Amino acid sequence: MNIVKPAVLLLAATALVAGGTAAATAADPGGTRVTSLRQTADQILAGHPEPLKVTADQVRYDGLSVTAAPRGGAALKDLACDYGHLCMVVRGTKFDFYKCQTWNVTNWTGDGPFTNNQTPGTVARFFNQDGSVRWTSTAYEAGTATWDPIWSLRPC
Repeated sequence: MNIVKPAVLLLAATALVAGGTAAATAADPGGTRVTSLRQTADQILAGHPEPLKVTADQVRYDGLSVTAAPRGGAALKDLACDYGHLCMVVRGTKFDFYKCQTWNVTNWTGDGPFTNNQTPGTVARFFNQDGSVRWTSTAYEAGTATWDPIWSLRPC
């Protein structure tokens, strides 16, 4: 486990307004950004049902939203995370978990920020491939984590 606890991250209550369905835009006429984000989400989330909504910048599941890095490939450095949520950035993509269940993941590599902004004392667990606990985070906690190898997680 490699967790570095920096000063508390600035938490801003931000939300992206998710549109109805994916559509091409003037900036992305072929809808390639939508396809790319959906493919990224599919590659990283193993065995989860179809998303509820897909927009150019976000894929929403029941209990999770996946947000693309800003255009130009810049990483999401300021990790805003609503109260009651567990958020992290993996390979430049923000994951915002808000449903208590086990989430299977794949292709999580590198380091990235995380914020456990759930009810104080709520323990998020991150698991190895064999199901053993790799590391835990007790709310409120924010820092940087090494994602590889994380195979599943349970926010609560």
